[in-house]
Amino acid sequence: MKEKLYSDDDIRVLKGLTAVRVRPGMYIGSTGTRGLHHLVWEIIDNSKDEVLAGYCDTIRVTIHKDNSVTVEDNGRGIPTGINRDEGIPTPTVVFTVLHAGGKFGGGDGYKKSGGLHGVGASVVNALSQWLEVQIHRDGQAYKQRFEYIEEKANQEEQVGHPVTDLQVMGKTNKKGTIVRFKPDSRVFSETNFHFETLKERLKDNAFLLKGVTIHLKDERVSPNREEIFHFDEGIKAFVEYLNDGKTTLHDIVYFEGEKEGIDVELAFQYNDSSVDNLLSYVNTIPTIDEGTHVSGLRNAMTKALNDYARKHNFLKKNDKNLSGNDYREGFMAVLSIRMDNPQFESQTKDKLGSEEARSAVEGFVGEKMVFFLDENPEIAKLIIDRAIESRRIKEEIRKATEALKNPGKKKKKGKKSISDKFTPPAKRDSERNELFIVEGDSAGGSAINGRDRNFQAVLSLRGKPINVEKKKIYEVIGPNGNEEINTIVEVIETGIADEFDANKCAFGKIIIMTDADYDGAHIQILLLTLFYRYFSELVRRGKVYIAQPPLYKVYKQDKKKQEVIYCWSEEERSAAMKKLGKQAEIQRYKGLGEMNAEQLWDTTMNPSTRRLIQVDIEDAAEAERIVTILMGDKVPPRREWIEQNVKFVVEEE
Repeated sequence: MKEKLYSDDDIRVLKGLTAVRVRPGMYIGSTGTRGLHHLVWEIIDNSKDEVLAGYCDTIRVTIHKDNSVTVEDNGRGIPTGINRDEGIPTPTVVFTVLHAGGKFGGGDGYKKSGGLHGVGASVVNALSQWLEVQIHRDGQAYKQRFEYIEEKANQEEQVGHPVTDLQVMGKTNKKGTIVRFKPDSRVFSETNFHFETLKERLKDNAFLLKGVTIHLKDERVSPNREEIFHFDEGIKAFVEYLNDGKTTLHDIVYFEGEKEGIDVELAFQYNDSSVDNLLSYVNTIPTIDEGTHVSGLRNAMTKALNDYARKHNFLKKNDKNLSGNDYREGFMAVLSIRMDNPQFESQTKDKLGSEEARSAVEGFVGEKMVFFLDENPEIAKLIIDRAIESRRIKEEIRKATEALKNPGKKKKKGKKSISDKFTPPAKRDSERNELFIVEGDSAGGSAINGRDRNFQAVLSLRGKPINVEKKKIYEVIGPNGNEEINTIVEVIETGIADEFDANKCAFGKIIIMTDADYDGAHIQILLLTLFYRYFSELVRRGKVYIAQPPLYKVYKQDKKKQEVIYCWSEEERSAAMKKLGKQAEIQRYKGLGEMNAEQLWDTTMNPSTRRLIQVDIEDAAEAERIVTILMGDKVPPRREWIEQNVKFVVEEE
């Protein structure tokens, strides 16, 4: 084999914003829908920093007809003088130089800030076709424009290049910063902003920024769609919103204060469900992978409750302490902290790593909880009694499950072995292996015969799983639980509830594969509710997918061969009919079982040709609310949501 040359010329130095353009995923996570909306979050973070510094009370976000976005605030406005380090106007530095901003200056810039890396504005500029900034400061209005330029002569890129100087536009009575940008379609797979995605994130921000008003406007529709968010009670109103549709057990508990230089806000309320839902934020940035502040909260809550339980004889001398998981059943909470220089574990700020946050939150919440429990014995008793009952039930489930697994015990009549449903892959490889959860024996048979046996497994469901949103934990798993869910837990090997460990998952991908009809959609929803409630870490790690089987097979048969085009939409069907001509015929797939093994492999299981939807939790608060509304017991909220969000179309025969 000829050795490939590796020389000095192979070393490329990426200057300016070119590095962002070459590796956008390092800065915004992806170039899909999530990354697209991350651009808006980065600019909004700068406006929120003005709020946290005490200089801004209004933020306006507008989606324009051309899918550009404007973010406007009434803060102090970006400084407009000459930057001492770069020798150019400060706004030019902010939008063209990485790691530049008021987070690093130390003076009267930002301390309790969200965008601590100082790359937000410049990254947005780098990934946009153009960006304009208007500044109102000290009675003067300023403007500057930046563009992506590709010189045809030498093919060199100028990323986020200032095409105008910082221009003085005249006198003004306004103050603040206005940024408008248009994402570059050469970077993003989609440049269409989703109003609902922006709405829910901005609503969350309004909850976290007590008393601040946030406007959202969409000019792409007529009449323009507008939403205004303002919450005087802050995260107390947030918890009330999250528990809407649930049966709550007491009034909302709220703590606010400062410890070791860190501002801490906590609001919580128990409901009658079996699940724990905590939303955590640092300087208004959602930490979906939690971090040290959450660890501090949980340590403090568990210790305070156990100490109270022993002091008041809920726990006897020889009883073991209750675990944090025992106390968290039905726990709905929002934790928001504000601190100087938080250390996140990635640019997308999903997990907090600052150790000082752990001790501050633990100390503050511990002190508040001790006082609260002493002053509210009825709520203390309610929480501890629920935790004791939770431990008792889980211990019964554990013992009964162990008895069923014991080969010395006689198998219960009617119970079917996992091997009856599950066809494993030939090799154990938790990173590469894929699990297809399939409805019905017919589709299961095709999947088993069509799969790649080396790395693909098939689990055939014999019936619909239960709706876990309406069930207690002992109705979900264990001897008295649902057989389908018990099988899923055993197959993926993570355990569930207290025993759950995402690192033990036997598969790199878990793919829900159902028919493209109402029953198939219902099974999808039931399974997604299960994964959201009990395996949410697998969703966050990007392991859960929905298979997309084709809707149509368009084909033309001649004397020698059959020409086939599979179609996933009406548009693709029309294009296929046009391509194959008048002799084309159509087969509408009503179920996976209508495809033979080869067809199922070609269309839905082959990694090189299939289409998968990766399940993601972009907005934990909205996900929580929608799951509760659609899958919970209360009918009026479900009816209202469907009327507002679902369009019904009658198909004519």
